[in-house]
Amino acid sequence: MSDLGPVAWPPEPMRTGRLVLRAPEARDRATFIEPSASPEVHTYLGGPRPRAELERELPGTPERWPGSFGVGLDGATIGQILLRRAPEHRRPAAEGKVDLGYLFLPRAWGSGYAAEACPAAPDPFDGVLPGEAVVLATRTANGGSMRLAAKLGFTEVERFEAWEAEQWLGLRSPVSPSA
Repeated sequence: MSDLGPVAWPPEPMRTGRLVLRAPEARDRATFIEPSASPEVHTYLGGPRPRAELERELPGTPERWPGSFGVGLDGATIGQILLRRAPEHRRPAAEGKVDLGYLFLPRAWGSGYAAEACPAAPDPFDGVLPGEAVVLATRTANGGSMRLAAKLGFTEVERFEAWEAEQWLGLRSPVSPSA
């Protein structure tokens, strides 16, 4: 569940150059399960979870809470974007900030979809969370995510150990409104 404040949810679908970001739908269930069960996707996230466990846990229609988006390309769901308050136990530098997460199917990697989708996700919250800093954590060995973090304007705050590997925590300062 999200704690991003009062915002009308779900928002109208948001379109980028190639993608549509929208509230999760029943058709997203398999796409939301696949990355969490995939050894390829979860190489940098502590390893895959058993598919049967994920099938039991995820409802028929994924929860529709503020900050959870399905990402569509040509009518097919290719990934998910998550915005939520960073949990207190995560890292002191992240505590209380908006945490950006994303998972895309491997077939969607390398095409710039995450770089296109991630900046669009905070749009519905602009009036509710003006001036909020955003954090992103990734494993330092995950070259693709490290490049994406730089492209999105995140700067290193700290490195730490988790899942038996070095992790990177980045911060994107709030964008000041134009005068």
